Amino acid sequence: MANRTLDDAQVEQAKMPLLEHLAELRRRLLYSMVAFLVCFFFCFYFANDLFNFLVAPLEKVLRARGEAGQPGEYKLIYTALTEKFFVNVKVAFFAAAMVAFPVIASQIWMFVAPGLYRSERKAFLPFLYATPLLFLLGSALVYYFLMPVAWKFFVDFQDAGTDGGAPIELLPRVSEYLNLSMRLIFAFGLAFELPVALTLMVRAGLTSASGLASKRRYAIVIAFVAAAVLTPPDPLSQISLAIPIIILYEISIWTARFIERQRARETAAATGAAE
Repeated sequence: MANRTLDDAQVEQAKMPLLEHLAELRRRLLYSMVAFLVCFFFCFYFANDLFNFLVAPLEKVLRARGEAGQPGEYKLIYTALTEKFFVNVKVAFFAAAMVAFPVIASQIWMFVAPGLYRSERKAFLPFLYATPLLFLLGSALVYYFLMPVAWKFFVDFQDAGTDGGAPIELLPRVSEYLNLSMRLIFAFGLAFELPVALTLMVRAGLTSASGLASKRRYAIVIAFVAAAVLTPPDPLSQISLAIPIIILYEISIWTARFIERQRARETAAATGAAE
């Protein structure tokens, strides 16, 4: 009977940390959800302004064509009664996810950090800062450099209908434009996370600098395949995404070599201290 009571007490002691972890997880999820909802309603109020910001590259191209006397009018349409409303919802959702990411990431960090050693926290924390910065860098690249060139390429297919031909005019739908823009932004943003993912794999011992270097040719092929899947079917967009992926892969190899050298120095120092 005494043994049974002792076993029950041990079980209860084992349950408490699990219940505490679940309560902590619920609290962190609640804070993250509240932060996201606050950002969502705030961004929904400014959804039209945010959408206009996304449309600005296309606006510049169409206005330039109009000033040059070429076919092209700055006008977007929607054909379903609820289309613009759901476009505003999507814009608010994407914007809220970006704005609330620091809060969500901090909640993830506060939940995970107590279970890490000091060296692990020191190694993991830089990646927490690098992730949003790299995503913003990729998004800025596609917005300020790729979109103006790509939109001009597509808009130039308009035809005034000279020589007896039928006039062809672009009337972009708001939902299609949003889907295409966000597809490009997320494709470039996620592609720029490649150094973070590969560096974490090196730190975890799942790969090495020599392993990454030996698979360089496969990485180049995969980069072009991924660019063909994630971007519109034009060579400009595909090359514009594939080349940064290849460059980021090379940066990951250099980072992996630096980590391995640093790890070797720490191992040598620890061995010397033990002797």
